[in-house]
Amino acid sequence: MSWKKARTTTKWVLKAGTAFSMLTADELKKLESKANFIRQDIIKMLLEAGSGHSAGALGMADVFAALYFHILNHDPKNPNWSERDRLILSNGHICPVRYAAMAHAGYFPVSELKTLRKLGSRLQGHPHRTSLPGVETTSGPLGSGLSQATGLALAGRIDKASWQVVCLMSDGEQDEGNTWEGAMLAGKYKLHNLTALLDRNNIQIDGFTEDVMPLNDLKAKYEAFNWHVIEIDGHNIQEIVNAFAKAKTILDKPTIIIANTIPGKGVSFMENKYEWHGKPPNKEEAEKALEELRKYDK
Repeated sequence: MSWKKARTTTKWVLKAGTAFSMLTADELKKLESKANFIRQDIIKMLLEAGSGHSAGALGMADVFAALYFHILNHDPKNPNWSERDRLILSNGHICPVRYAAMAHAGYFPVSELKTLRKLGSRLQGHPHRTSLPGVETTSGPLGSGLSQATGLALAGRIDKASWQVVCLMSDGEQDEGNTWEGAMLAGKYKLHNLTALLDRNNIQIDGFTEDVMPLNDLKAKYEAFNWHVIEIDGHNIQEIVNAFAKAKTILDKPTIIIANTIPGKGVSFMENKYEWHGKPPNKEEAEKALEELRKYDK
């Protein structure tokens, strides 16, 4: 199925300067179900690999379900389609969630997910641009994604392109100076074709973000760099969809969506525990996690 075609059926409502992409009850149910299946695949992939990152990947499943099955203009059967939206994953360590969403969208067989992190696999531990069609940039070193996305957005504006750039970032990588160089440049050039989403899950590999390096008021910081800021519940798919719709109505600056999420979402013994940042489940833990997640199957 070509998502660039399916997307044209979206119902848009403009009211008092706010854009809403109204999901029907059936659409919302399907997206929530897709997010749950993505979470289950993340657990299966990490167990098979014996390594990888659990917490952030599980926490971003709702965002990726909304992006790949409703928001992005893309075509899995033609990954290099010139009019596609460009998705930049800066925090590449959460790639299991991206791979699972891409597989369910039709970029490659779902069965290939079992090859995560294995020798010769296209599904490397951090996304590699030339290994997998549909991946725009190689990501691994944190902090580089926003600068890459800013460059793409600037190039798109020079070319008068209609496609959008979406950049996904972690909150921990806001420690990196490169992030703020990109933010400053995007604000200067008022790149309204750039929308960033910041996963505000409050953890990083060494502990809680506010203990490691306090980030304080990220909304105020990005506003100071001339960004429009939207804050949402990163597990509410209607809010996610609405935020990206609103971003398209902001024509004088880039937009950043601060998505408040729960690391390890859906698996009770992983939720809000920074120890699961870079840790995969063992067999017993995976069975418990899948048992919990299957309760939400729709």
